[in-house]
Amino acid sequence: MKYRAILFDLDGTLLNTLADIAGAANRVLAQRGHPTHELSAFPNFVGHGSRALIERALPATQRDAATIQTCFDAYLEDYGRHWNDNTELYPGIAEMLDQVSRFDVKLAILSNKPHVLTVRCADAHLSKWPFETILGQQDATPNKPDPTAALAIAQQLGVSAGACLFVGDSGVDMQTATAAGMFPAGVLWGFRPESELTEQGARVLLSHPSEIIPQIRLSA
Repeated sequence: MKYRAILFDLDGTLLNTLADIAGAANRVLAQRGHPTHELSAFPNFVGHGSRALIERALPATQRDAATIQTCFDAYLEDYGRHWNDNTELYPGIAEMLDQVSRFDVKLAILSNKPHVLTVRCADAHLSKWPFETILGQQDATPNKPDPTAALAIAQQLGVSAGACLFVGDSGVDMQTATAAGMFPAGVLWGFRPESELTEQGARVLLSHPSEIIPQIRLSA
C-alpha cells in the first residue's frame, strides 16, 4: 500500500532532547536530596512520558505518589524554562524533511511529552516543514503504546491506518504502530537499542534519516 502519511515520534527521532531532559530531572532530584544520574542513564528512563521518567529517576524507596507528583510538577516547571538549552535536530533530519515534503504524503508528530512542550519544541525546530498534526501527552488520551492517539491522527489526516508509516526510536513506538495497524519503522540514532526495536515489532530499521526516503518511494 502507498503511504499517505508519516507519523513521527519527537524525542530521540526528530530531536535530540536528552541533555535538556536529563538536566531538568537532575536539578529536581538534587534540590530534594535525591541521587542524580549520568546522561547515559536517561535513555532507560524516557519513552513512557514525563511522569514515568520522574518515577524511574527517583530512588526505588522514594516512589510514593506524593513524592512523584511533587517532583513531576517541579520537573515540568524546570524543563519549561530549559527545554531548548541544548536541544537540536538530529543530523540529516532537515534534509530528509525537505525531501519528504515534496512527496504527496502528510506529516504528523505523536509524542508522550506533554502536549504544550511538544508543540513548543516543534514550533522552535520544525516549523519550516508542513506538519499537519502535532500531538503530545494529554490527560484525556492514553499515552503510547495505546493506539488511540495514533488512530485519531490518522482520522484527522483523512488516511487509513494501513497507509501510515510510523517512525520512532523506541519499543513503545513500535508497539503503538503495530497496535494501530501502521507500519513500524525503527530509527537507530535515537535513545533505545536495536534489540528493543526488533523485539517490539520494527519491520524495518533505519540507520540514517535519508533511509526514510526509499520507504516512501517504494510504496508509491
